[in-house]
Amino acid sequence: MTVQITKPVSVPGAESTVSAPGAAPSRLGRLSRALLPGRAPGANGAAMYRRWWLPWLWTAPAIICAVVFGVFPFLNTLVLSFTNAKPLGGAASFVGLDNYTRMLDDSDFWLATRNSILYALIVVPLMVLLPLLLAILVEKNLPGIGFFRSAFYTPVLASSVVVGLSWQWLLADDGLVNTWLEKSHVIRDAIPFLSDPWLILLSAMGLTLWKGLGWYMVFYLAALGNVPKELHEAASMDGAGAARRFWHITVPGVRQAMMLVGTLTGIGSLRVFTEIYMLGGSTGGPGGADRTLPFYIRDVGLDPLTGNAGYGSAVSVALFLLTLGLTLLAQRLTKEDDA
Repeated sequence: MTVQITKPVSVPGAESTVSAPGAAPSRLGRLSRALLPGRAPGANGAAMYRRWWLPWLWTAPAIICAVVFGVFPFLNTLVLSFTNAKPLGGAASFVGLDNYTRMLDDSDFWLATRNSILYALIVVPLMVLLPLLLAILVEKNLPGIGFFRSAFYTPVLASSVVVGLSWQWLLADDGLVNTWLEKSHVIRDAIPFLSDPWLILLSAMGLTLWKGLGWYMVFYLAALGNVPKELHEAASMDGAGAARRFWHITVPGVRQAMMLVGTLTGIGSLRVFTEIYMLGGSTGGPGGADRTLPFYIRDVGLDPLTGNAGYGSAVSVALFLLTLGLTLLAQRLTKEDDA
């Protein structure tokens, strides 16, 4: 029997797609292995049939939404801040840093910035501490405790507009609060909750606290579940009181949750709008004295007749930088506590 060996015929400019055993795979073969389903070389188990593009395929919808509704609006706002664009569109010209120069000389901008920062300075510490105390109260499994947990969480489910209307009715000159105080002979004249600039701002802070207590209470309930009960028992046996156990065991155990609550509350406080609008009216209090930065952005940038979208975008960039600074500060504090 004669075995005839033939030499392979090579074609110039062409590359074989079939590789001999042990030979390096061709360029087309490597590409097909990377893209088409099949066994992945050098992998075991389920990873043999997993391709590099599969994670991107599953995350593509979220990435697209983030780009369309997050990245693009931010970049567009940044570009508009250097123009004199109008809210309803039309021709816009490049004005350079004029909007930012105007912003630095604008007393109304600094008033709105003061209100936003003051809002955050008062609301954030209270929102960090009060939900923690509330979570400690409802943490124990007592008869009927589920009712109180649900009652404390109910304001979270209500719409901000509905809550604002309820607080309008409560705090009006002839509302429930003033009527009860007058009937009890505590006051003679109605307290101007909805007409005094400082009282409007404080009332809005109270509304924010009341609506957010139940939400952040859930955060702390989850964090308290990770604090070992043995530490409290050992501290009690050593004679530590409730206050000492709170500061030396509970607070260190939920520090990460406290930082998270502080960051989220700080960002929300700088973005507050609905509370001021519902209690102070469409002007943001008497003469706009209670306007926050989002409120001011609406007034100067979105008014269809007198608005300047370019200037409103510049104020939006300033609000972004203020929020970013707060977030970076919170991260820095978190890292220092971990160290």
